[in-house]
Amino acid sequence: MTAERGYHIEDIRSRARAAFIGLAVGDSLGAPVEFMTAGEIEEKYGVLKEIVGGGWLRLKPGQVTDDTDMALCIARALAAAGGWSLTGIADNFAGWLKSKPVDVGATCRRGIRNYMLKGTLETPYNQWDAGNGAAMRMLPVALLTLGDERMMADCVVAQARITHNHPLSDGACVVLGKLLHLALLGVSKSRLRLELEGLLAQHESFRFDHYHGLSTGYVVDTMQTVFHHFFRGRDFEECLVGAVNQGGDADTTAAIVGSLAGACYGMEGIPRRWLKKMDKNLLAEIDRLARKLIDLSPLATAAAGCN
Repeated sequence: MTAERGYHIEDIRSRARAAFIGLAVGDSLGAPVEFMTAGEIEEKYGVLKEIVGGGWLRLKPGQVTDDTDMALCIARALAAAGGWSLTGIADNFAGWLKSKPVDVGATCRRGIRNYMLKGTLETPYNQWDAGNGAAMRMLPVALLTLGDERMMADCVVAQARITHNHPLSDGACVVLGKLLHLALLGVSKSRLRLELEGLLAQHESFRFDHYHGLSTGYVVDTMQTVFHHFFRGRDFEECLVGAVNQGGDADTTAAIVGSLAGACYGMEGIPRRWLKKMDKNLLAEIDRLARKLIDLSPLATAAAGCN
């Protein structure tokens, strides 16, 4: 089956799977060095290239954190609904929070609790909500909305505002969504860089031409770190190793880089030694959900209608 403009749906499904698995792999690789500086990582590991577990959360090798957990909450809700469902996403966030997960960001916790207590699907604007907690989890929405940029922009912002209501958070989600859509369609990395330049004209704060090495949870630092290492890396592994060894909010920056690099390089680009460390049931669920979301997307629906 072939989609619009000659894109092959099976290839897109494979890239979607790689993007979602790339997110989880990046999360797991980066989590042990979260909150460490680049110097501390170098002193302890030299260059961290393996999924080792540990860190302040005392994780098992291959264990994931809230980055992957919240993305899965979204993916499960959309798959179950057979399309967009903001309430389904919020319900899954609430159930996840009740399960006492290994880690929850403060802004995410506050927004989810507001939903649980008041039914609030959009948290009020807060000048301090420019964190990366909405951007880290938005990949499933990009998969569901492939083929409809307006739908993508509306939906990634809606899911963001359950917990984060800030223009910088909104902008990060939309920019990432546009890049992911292009990468899923097999656009070259050099073309992605040109497209990003156009997007940065509207989001100047995310410029990374003179990268200063900040990789905090502030979404501007996150986006600059993601772009710096994604476009600097020559393959999936190099993209992720660079992001992880930057330190700071390493699990989140690596998760986002992993989603972009996965979509760009495909499953064949993800090192097998990393995949072997991941939970097989987790990878199987990600595979199923990624395929389901692509099949629900406007692009796949249009392609099916042409056959």
